Amino acid sequence: MDHTKTQVDTHRIVAQWLAKGGLRPTRQRVILARRLIGDGRNRHVTAESLFAASNDQSDKVSLATVYNTLRAFCDAGLMREITVDGAKSYFDTNMSDHPHFYWEDSAELVDAPADQLKISVLPDAPEGAEIAKVDVVIRLRRKS
Repeated sequence: MDHTKTQVDTHRIVAQWLAKGGLRPTRQRVILARRLIGDGRNRHVTAESLFAASNDQSDKVSLATVYNTLRAFCDAGLMREITVDGAKSYFDTNMSDHPHFYWEDSAELVDAPADQLKISVLPDAPEGAEIAKVDVVIRLRRKS
């Protein structure tokens, strides 16, 4: 495939994604969005892994900018945050309802098959609250 055509396609994908969230295409947002969704594939990233990937390229961004931009993407409904162990956050570009596998040995978060998960009953929300979403993280470890 022509390299110029690929760049044009990536730019279009990124611009449409940012517009869908109502976000201006700032330099930093475009750089990070290109790393996240430029090839059309979904990703699970941490702020640190996205920072490392972005700074391996010629366009540098600070870690604070990565955190702020990921937060803006989440607030705009373009990504969601999955918290593991109450402290480690992963950011997922796949906005469909789906569970995750978390590999304890490698700290990797991957999609689990949604069609195999069956939740038949949820507890009632406390008075004055409603359930916003349900995150399912299934922890895995390799067999000895």
